[in-house]
Amino acid sequence: MGLFGRKKEEPKPQAAPAAAQPAAQAPAQPEPEKKGFFARLRSGLSKTRGNMTDKVDTLARQTVRIDDDFYEELEDILILSDCGMKATTRIIDELKARVEKERIKDGLQAKEILKQIMVEEMDIPRPPLKWPMVMLIVGVNGVGKTTTIGKLALRFQSIGRRVMLAAGDTFRAAAAEQLSIWAERARVPIIRHEEGADPAAVVYDAVQSAKANEADLLLVDTAGRLHNKKNLMDELDKIRRVIEREYPQADLRCILVLDATTGQNGLQQARAFKEVCEVNGIILTKLDGTAKGGIALAIRQELAVPVWYVGVGEGIDDLQPFVAKDFIEALF
Repeated sequence: MGLFGRKKEEPKPQAAPAAAQPAAQAPAQPEPEKKGFFARLRSGLSKTRGNMTDKVDTLARQTVRIDDDFYEELEDILILSDCGMKATTRIIDELKARVEKERIKDGLQAKEILKQIMVEEMDIPRPPLKWPMVMLIVGVNGVGKTTTIGKLALRFQSIGRRVMLAAGDTFRAAAAEQLSIWAERARVPIIRHEEGADPAAVVYDAVQSAKANEADLLLVDTAGRLHNKKNLMDELDKIRRVIEREYPQADLRCILVLDATTGQNGLQQARAFKEVCEVNGIILTKLDGTAKGGIALAIRQELAVPVWYVGVGEGIDDLQPFVAKDFIEALF
């Protein structure tokens, strides 16, 4: 079985439309996977583990009696790991209630309950994927949107889905060129216009091509100009209206890419994007570069939006579906 429960099948021929850029004859092949994703996830979370979970473990082992001092120290550890005040308060309150109910006296037992609570907090089911689908990928410049789109294209194309890319970021210099490189690697068509073109016009052409070629998935890159929310709101609204009008049969999802290394600033970005568009899911990148991976808990609690994928490295296979239990187990 392939990812998302679909039986792996031979990819259908990808007939590039007239407006699409031709794929390279011999694109670079991904390096063979050297170890499983759980091992890479555990390795990628090593900085957060040293900053948060190792301290929790030390606290649990040294605790003779679970009292207010224990909870205060645990609260400090979680907040300093960017779990956020709201998530931390909720976790501590739930931990107190369960410790009291189950009459827990041992710090290590309390830690196991803490892990269970964290899994429950993070475990928001992702809606089932429906085809055809359009993923509108949003996020500020520098978070890894283009790379993420390329990895998603490779991922879905490898399980037999017909994928197309739309270079909707027409404002950032070389954005379309960078996306074209990923289109070549994934051997999928890309629709792009000249720099400075109307992003909605790019999306219109991409939608027509996706329909004509019976694509399963259209991945749309967008500009990340969060400093001017009015322009961003108007632009995203226009793109959404084009998709809804021209491609009503497609399932439209708005996916926000966040850089985990930005911590609470990433949470502020998430709030801002949620104001200008309906965010359906989060892709959290660069978890291997931060000691404050608790931001994943903060995002879930503050926004009530599921994390769809996490990235723990630069490799093609380092972007994988988020599974709460695996994430917390790797963290501890």
